[in-house]
Amino acid sequence: MLAVVLQVRASTLQTLLWQRAREPFAAAWALPGAVLAPAETLDESIRRHLAAKVDVRELAHAEQLGTWSEPGRNPSRWELATASLGLVPAGVDPELPDDTAWHPVDRLPSLAFDHGAIVLAGRERLRAKLSYTNVGFALAPPTFTLPELRDLYVAALGHEVSATNLKRVLLRRDVLEPTGRHRDSGRAGGRPAELYRFRATSLEVTDPFAALRPPT
Repeated sequence: MLAVVLQVRASTLQTLLWQRAREPFAAAWALPGAVLAPAETLDESIRRHLAAKVDVRELAHAEQLGTWSEPGRNPSRWELATASLGLVPAGVDPELPDDTAWHPVDRLPSLAFDHGAIVLAGRERLRAKLSYTNVGFALAPPTFTLPELRDLYVAALGHEVSATNLKRVLLRRDVLEPTGRHRDSGRAGGRPAELYRFRATSLEVTDPFAALRPPT
């Protein structure tokens, strides 16, 4: 059981990797993994493992990503892997052991097994769901300004997104709601920015035929 854990950090979509201590691929970076315990679901397994070893106690969203079963994926034995996608909101900074670190998805180191392909599959799943669901709630803090939300979408999608268009789309789908509060403009002055939040914090399909495409 593997976990592709994604978070927007420093304006970049990043994934959690740990350094293997044994062969095969000793010292190589790899995805966090766990063995499924008896009477345990895949979601329960990965949440337990991350809470115990990586201090990721609360994933805002988790779902099964896929199963990889190529005969040569493990050079020492035939082994299939089931992977889950987990999302951590911006601003959360879990404590990590020395052998674990965040890595930008678009600048991955050489990874053990087929974990590089699995990370990219997780990124593509996230990008697709940002188009037709409210999964942005799992990347965002509890409240945010629209420019802050736009920056999260840009980091996850890998292309520019208009804050005005994003607001229009998400409000039309009834995904966002104003909190009635504003962000202090601070020393820069100017008009305080309105704070928003997601209406729901569980996954909902909002527009099954939508796509957030790169600008032409």
